[in-house]
Formats: sequence, structure tokens, C-alpha cells
Amino acid sequence: MSVSDQKIDSGKRTWIIASSCVGAVGAVTTAVPFVSSFEPSERARAAGAPVEADISALQPGQKMTVEWRGKPVWIVRRTKEQLDELPKNDANLADPKSQRTAFSTTPEFARNDWRSLKPEYLVVIGICTHLGCSPGDKFTPGPQPSLPSDWPGGFLCPCHGSTFDMSGRVFKDKPAPDNLEVPPYYYMSDTRLLIGEEKKA
Repeated sequence: MSVSDQKIDSGKRTWIIASSCVGAVGAVTTAVPFVSSFEPSERARAAGAPVEADISALQPGQKMTVEWRGKPVWIVRRTKEQLDELPKNDANLADPKSQRTAFSTTPEFARNDWRSLKPEYLVVIGICTHLGCSPGDKFTPGPQPSLPSDWPGGFLCPCHGSTFDMSGRVFKDKPAPDNLEVPPYYYMSDTRLLIGEEKKA
């Protein structure tokens, strides 16, 4: 083989190596967005993609918050005393059986005193149905500032004084037109909820 042939072969080898490297970089660059497209995007979550909630560490009397559609969803594990109090509130509530539809339609499974699939766990969107403020926790019963002396425990919206019981049901003669909204959800297991979907029959 002549010296000129060796130069040609060397040039071909360099061109092949360079082409292969460019091709590999292009393949990786193409693959990265493709793989990342499998992850739920912020836009998909904001549009209403379901979210899971682990309630295994939630103790009686405690509340946790998860985000769904950009809104706070409260999960409250109610005590036996709080559950026992719920039927006593009916006469003072604007819509004790959740029949109103001014703000939203309450799922069929939540048209009861506890407004949930399981009496122990309340699941509601933590936004007042008046002007979209977020009520505060007032779980302790009894007289306290901005609340009646026979307060049974629940939630107080500080903006305009709307009050809700431990089922998120609004009391009479308050600015809020409806009970706190119950989102669609179901139990994946005893300790995990999927918020944003109802279980198919």
C-alpha cells in the first residue's frame, strides 16, 4: 500500500468516527424529550390529572393538604366525638344534605351528614364558596373570637365570616352560597386515596 493510499484510508476513518459521534449525540438529544414526555407535565396536573394521597400517618383530629388542579384539597381524619356532633348541626345549616348546586354539584356518595365515602375521613376543596378565600381550622368546640358560644367545631373563613361544620357544610345566614366542594375521589387501598377520579363501577 502506497503512502497516498494510507492517507486516504486515514481520512476516511476520521470522517466515519466523526459522523458516528454526531449521530450518537443526535440520538441522545432526540431520546431525552421523548422519555421526559412520559412524565406528567405541570400543564397536565393543572388541567386535573389525578393525585395520590397517603393517609397512613394521619391521626384522629388531624388534617393534611394535597394540591389538585391548583387547589388545596383537605383530608381530615375526624374523631368519634366530631362525627357524633354532625347530625346535631342539621337545623343550623343552610344545606345539610348537600342538595344545592350554586357552586358545584356534590357527588352522590357525599350527600350525607359526613359528606364522604368513609365517615372518618373528610375530603373537601379548601376554598370558600363565597369569594374563593381559604377558611381556617377551628376544630375546637366552644366559644372563641368570631364564633358563636355554641360553636361545634369546623372551619371559619376570616374574610367575610362564613362558617362550616366538620363536614364542610355552611351554616345559615352566611355569605357563602354553598357547602365546601367535595372532589371526585376513591380509595386505592385503606391508606391511599386517588383524588380527581371516581372509581368505575
